[in-house]
Amino acid sequence: MSKNTRFEVNLSEGSVAGQLIRFSLPFLISNLIQSLYAVADMIIVGRFSDINNMSGVHIGNQATFLITNAVIGLCVGGTVLIGQYLGSGKKQELKETISTLFSTLLVLSVVISVVMLLLREPFLNMLKTPAESFSQAKSYLTITLSGTLFIFGYNALSAVMRGMGDSRNPLKFVAIACFTNIALDLLLVAVFDMGAQGAALATVISQGLSMILCIIYLKKNRFVFDFSLSSFRFNGERLKMLFKIGAPTLFNSVAVSTSFLFLTGFANNIGLIASTAVGVVGRFNAFAILPAIAMGSAISAMCAQNFGAGKPERAVKTMKIGLLISISISYSIFILTQLFPEELLKIFNSDPQLIQAGAAYLRPFSFDYIFVPLLFCLNGLFIGSGHTAFSFINGMLSSLIIRIPVAYIFGIVLDKGLAGIGLGAPFASGLAFVSALLFYFSGRWRKQVIIKNKEL
Repeated sequence: MSKNTRFEVNLSEGSVAGQLIRFSLPFLISNLIQSLYAVADMIIVGRFSDINNMSGVHIGNQATFLITNAVIGLCVGGTVLIGQYLGSGKKQELKETISTLFSTLLVLSVVISVVMLLLREPFLNMLKTPAESFSQAKSYLTITLSGTLFIFGYNALSAVMRGMGDSRNPLKFVAIACFTNIALDLLLVAVFDMGAQGAALATVISQGLSMILCIIYLKKNRFVFDFSLSSFRFNGERLKMLFKIGAPTLFNSVAVSTSFLFLTGFANNIGLIASTAVGVVGRFNAFAILPAIAMGSAISAMCAQNFGAGKPERAVKTMKIGLLISISISYSIFILTQLFPEELLKIFNSDPQLIQAGAAYLRPFSFDYIFVPLLFCLNGLFIGSGHTAFSFINGMLSSLIIRIPVAYIFGIVLDKGLAGIGLGAPFASGLAFVSALLFYFSGRWRKQVIIKNKEL
């Protein structure tokens, strides 16, 4: 066994359905556990603190959400490149890509941390943060921004391993970190009454633990990248390709996050209860769309290897099987949210006003669950083939041109409140799905943009 074999899984051979389920299930569980960071913060703060701290956690988390989505977007480019180079047997290009990805994210984590820390008060003012929760939001934001390196590090390591076909080891490390996060939340918030500050500290410490454990494991097993200072180097060609493939997904993720920042701002303008209600629904939504996100990501990783191996029809089959699985889960969640919105929201807090406001927002918002599995699975195919530019343009248009104006018109102009604001998400996803479907039938996604020596 070569020193890298244990990290490499060939996803271009064997049963498509079997490979997809085996690969996507650890991915889904890992994402599910990772989202527990934010949900545990909100539930524990809601149970052992007050609405001011709940609002502070939600608003302060928006910057972390923006940064996390941005780094995940860039890491998607790394996953696709690694998958295609692995599928085509280009080991030198694979090694150079890993080194360049880690080096790029190290630099970006430092720059973004400094910039966001300097701009945290203008950021909170831009979101019209309620005065009652401003100090809590600032504290949460300050602490979590200090852990930006951990956010970047864990997501980069996970992206590399998944690109090489390994979705199990990232699951192990994030599971340990998640349980650490919950234990620290209970200690710092419930016992020491630290509110939003305690929740932020718990998140940063647990993310740092996840990254460190991952590095120790890789070094112990002689991974291709040894994490010494001399290994952090840039390859000009790989850097160019990384940004060519990764930048569109990065900017798309930022656009999506920005559109939800506007929705948060609209809710903050209504008042503290509305702000907190949107935050609670946001935490529930993080769980609700996880199956679609995990399946879309698994599809992109599998399709990347299959495109690298010159097997586009196998990639299409992967997408179709993933679509059926994703729809069955997401549509079940949609039915639950329509029938029992109040019961779902009571998991976070039992305040009657908060539950009423949250249900008013969740019912129209949850129509988004009809479109997200369709959109994410199609995007998984496009991203795996290297056509991230389409996903970027489609995501930008739906997020900035549709989601924000629809939410503003129905929620603010027509005075429908949270119910109107909630309509922005399904309108945007529905339009994006129609556009993605047209691109799929056009066949333009079949054109190779990374491994150009194979005719598909």
